[in-house]
Amino acid sequence: MGCVNGKCCSRYPSSPDGGSDHCGELRPYKSKHILTKRSLEIVHVSSHNFTLQYSILTQLGYYQDRVESENQDSFCIKTQIQCNPNVHVFGVFDGHGQYDAQFSNFFNDRLAEILSSDSTLLDDPLKAYTSAFLAINSELHDSEIDDTMSGTTAITVLVVGDTLYLANDGDSRVVIAVKNGDQILAEDLSMDQTSFRKDEYERVKLCGARVLSIDQVEGFKDPNIQNWGEEENKGSDPPRLWIPNGMYPGTAFTRSLGDSTAEKIGVIADPEISVVKLTPNNLFFVVASDGVFEFLPSRTVVNMVAAYTDPKDACAAIAGESYTLWLENEDRTDDIIIIIIQIKALWIPVVGWWCHR
Repeated sequence: MGCVNGKCCSRYPSSPDGGSDHCGELRPYKSKHILTKRSLEIVHVSSHNFTLQYSILTQLGYYQDRVESENQDSFCIKTQIQCNPNVHVFGVFDGHGQYDAQFSNFFNDRLAEILSSDSTLLDDPLKAYTSAFLAINSELHDSEIDDTMSGTTAITVLVVGDTLYLANDGDSRVVIAVKNGDQILAEDLSMDQTSFRKDEYERVKLCGARVLSIDQVEGFKDPNIQNWGEEENKGSDPPRLWIPNGMYPGTAFTRSLGDSTAEKIGVIADPEISVVKLTPNNLFFVVASDGVFEFLPSRTVVNMVAAYTDPKDACAAIAGESYTLWLENEDRTDDIIIIIIQIKALWIPVVGWWCHR
């Protein structure tokens, strides 16, 4: 999801370099899933003697009226922040509006730079994280890029030893796999920031936003019914934010960076931050743009990753399934970025001995 001016909720096709074509005859056009050139990497977290093995996939979306377009999503992976072997960052940025890619790339370029130069990062990661998001938002407002109706959502994971710090603006998502006996469970580490959430709905309403679906705006449904069901079953007509007397900006998210018009009706850049301590039962986590989760629940994504030994194969499978579901429900698909990070050989000290997974 995004804003009705530029990115409504869709685009997309592709398969690993040199791999099989997952597009098939029913796709509007064929291409390959675009994996990064260094598609499988490993970084060691020496403080707790475990490794992170990760792979990234990017997929260009499909619009009938815009076959040739730039991917609005971008990602950031920076290992050994401040030359520290125990500090790494993974992020996904989903641009929207006329200057979508410029905004997602701007955030991508600046996040690691700001965190790397912040002397308080390890003393107070939460404060440093929030400061970085707000600083980038201010820089976006002051830049030459027109942010009147454009911006980006952002979700990032800062790994510090065996602790994950998540910062989220928007509706991309982080989900972690938790081993529970013979089962592997999915646990969302972030909450989508949309008007489906009562707290976000009430906050933007206090700032003057009208919250309506497109059908409500166009008179097909009663605008006084302020209930759109559950987000998991949101379909293609979610509640959106509109100025009091106008038909814009139409953002489906309630937090983002840039979006100076939407800021006036409560869309803010302050990230929601959560902290997670890793345990031997945490197998992997996924950082992905909302193009993945529009039709795939978190539990399905985790089940798909768990079915593959190689995260590259899991990335391709998720992208292919997402693409299929988009075209079954829409006449377009969304841009996608998926980062799968496997947690290998995590040891936890327990009363004088070590627990190993």
